[in-house]
Amino acid sequence: MTERPRLLRRMVGDRRVAFLAVGAANTAVGFVAFVAADLTVGSIVDAAVNETAGSLATLGCAHVVGVLFAFAMYRRFVFRVRGGVWRDLVRFEGVYLVAIGVNAVALPLLVGLGWPRIPAQLSILTVTVVLSWFGHSHVSFRRSGD
Repeated sequence: MTERPRLLRRMVGDRRVAFLAVGAANTAVGFVAFVAADLTVGSIVDAAVNETAGSLATLGCAHVVGVLFAFAMYRRFVFRVRGGVWRDLVRFEGVYLVAIGVNAVALPLLVGLGWPRIPAQLSILTVTVVLSWFGHSHVSFRRSGD
């Protein structure tokens, strides 16, 4: 019985497993933030301006919440760094923007090549998770001793 808790502790202590767990939690938080923003800010902007502006406002709000949540969680539970919060946050957002850029280019390209949207997004997700891992490991939370 004591072997199971040790195994679990080792697994969660593995930075790669923790990265995926935090990513899953961030996905859930980001989706809830998107829904909440859509029901509030998005609806207001839809009525005041138009649905395109409402969609962008919703996406922007969800992005800010998702990035801040992910930053705090990755920083505390995955990379366990201290100091340089603002520098780390700017780098973190930079890595996120690269991943979003890759997604924005690859999704229309794959769909244009005849891939269904969902499998295309799933394949891109695999690539962006790997890019994010390396980006956050070597850019966002890099320390001079690393």
